[in-house]
Amino acid sequence: MASWQVFDLVSHYLDPKTLAIACCVCKSWFSCISSDHIWKPICTTHYPSLSNLKLTIPYYRLYAMASAAAKRRFQTPSKPCLALDNLIFTVNVFNHKNVLCLEKPGNELVMDSNGVFKFDIAVDNYEFEAVALESVRVTWNVVLKGWKGVFNMLECQGNKGVDWWFWEELPLPGCCSGLVDSGVVADLRLEFTDSKNSVDVGRINKVSVGMLSTVNLRYVSVDAALRYLQHFLGY
Repeated sequence: MASWQVFDLVSHYLDPKTLAIACCVCKSWFSCISSDHIWKPICTTHYPSLSNLKLTIPYYRLYAMASAAAKRRFQTPSKPCLALDNLIFTVNVFNHKNVLCLEKPGNELVMDSNGVFKFDIAVDNYEFEAVALESVRVTWNVVLKGWKGVFNMLECQGNKGVDWWFWEELPLPGCCSGLVDSGVVADLRLEFTDSKNSVDVGRINKVSVGMLSTVNLRYVSVDAALRYLQHFLGY
């Protein structure tokens, strides 16, 4: 019996990982074990949708690519290189009479108990004329310490706000960010104390900012947000 016939018989009792190792023994083993008639049934069993495509690559390579992609999908994301301590949050709230400017270093932000990227910034009861939501403009920027980088999280007019809550979709990282929705929004909410003397004048006592997933309507984790930001801040 020829050696390739022996390999063919044995291959049906070996798992894909063992077959891949056997391919690395020598050229003759690779030539026998990497043949399509061995790997096509394996691909059909594990990845039927891919094995039905018109292919120009060998099936052993298709299996390797599909297997690596499947592992990446369930891989735990790496810890971000960026930390909150590296960041400064700057928030501005404008209308025709008032300008509220806030600057908060990351190491002074109070972490949410659920570990999500949502922070409340206390304001010392800033008097603000709240006569018309449409006349209010808000901006939120994340700055890398030392002004080594800046990313605009949100900049919008009051007509995009509801009940003093403003939001704007964030871009996808990468060159095609304008072609597909990211599924993540930056949001900013103003909280007022009771109006003083006039219903048109209130006091802002808190500004809340965060990154919200539109898929599950939950705030993303701090690590996920930092991995996102480090892309745009070049960290």
